[in-house]
Amino acid sequence: MKKTSLKDIAQQAGVSTALVSYVLNGKEKETRVGEVIAKKIKQIAKDLNYQPNHLAKSLRSGKTHTIGLIIADISNPFFANIARVVEDEAKRNGYTVIIGSCDENAEKSWDLLNVLINRQVDGFIIVSCEGSENQVIYLKERNIPFVLLDRHFPDIQTDFVATNNYKASYDAGVHLIKSGYSRIGIMAYKSTMYHMEERVRGYKHALLDNQIAFQDGWLKEVLFDAMEEEVKVAIDEILASDNRVQALIFATYGLAINGLKYINELRLKVPSDLAIVSFGQAEVFDLYYCPITYLRQPLEMLGKTSVEYLLKKLKNPEEGMKQILMEARLITRESSGVGVK
Repeated sequence: MKKTSLKDIAQQAGVSTALVSYVLNGKEKETRVGEVIAKKIKQIAKDLNYQPNHLAKSLRSGKTHTIGLIIADISNPFFANIARVVEDEAKRNGYTVIIGSCDENAEKSWDLLNVLINRQVDGFIIVSCEGSENQVIYLKERNIPFVLLDRHFPDIQTDFVATNNYKASYDAGVHLIKSGYSRIGIMAYKSTMYHMEERVRGYKHALLDNQIAFQDGWLKEVLFDAMEEEVKVAIDEILASDNRVQALIFATYGLAINGLKYINELRLKVPSDLAIVSFGQAEVFDLYYCPITYLRQPLEMLGKTSVEYLLKKLKNPEEGMKQILMEARLITRESSGVGVK
């Protein structure tokens, strides 16, 4: 079956191939093509199932109209949903997204980065993992456009779109204190990533500002690669403590899911035995027998803004650096019900 060409469309529309090219490349306004004829050309192209030659177009422009999206963990609903937002927003602007998940592994992230560079993507949106600072520096040194999403490195000046993790965690701590809890713990990843450090810092400041002395045993840090087993050990240690916590903040969705599974195995009741607040949003939090209080991150705005910032950089390499922190919203459910001091 013969592939439809610009000439085929031009002949049917009774115009020149140049005019068809202007319209199908979105240049009808700047070349002052009439609205009626532009609409006619687009309809004929659709009727004839015209497929543009992206390879030829890329060779002419030096652009592939593709974006590389590297996310930390595709199994996490937050990242899966944010990937969909990025994909939809990019498509709306004429770009295709190639997605890779590094599974919180810097070596895998480096491999993905090189594969996508070799695929000649125009730019990157990256959810960084621990130990990937050199990759960010590599992109900066080579003037490859990129925007960091959800996580950034405060010591490296880059464009980023992220959540105000300090404030979110602070709000979670204050909420539990106002609900009557005075012994509050937090479970986080054993990580030097800034977003994780900010979540722990916000929690500690919530205690400090309410005259509650933080105790070392209230902070439990687990390795991502050994999460399931280490979460169990951490909860066992919490329960065995003489001054055991009454409420627990999970710093990530993955920690919460593993923690709630084990809490069920132990036949503990939420919130009477242990109140819960978690980062990350997913349907499972509402489906749990005691709906979970969580911090809703503005994933749609995070995804859309990251695409917006990257496209501005692609159109204008001299575009100024953009850094934004967005606020999470605490969604209160039964799991953080009123406690007893």
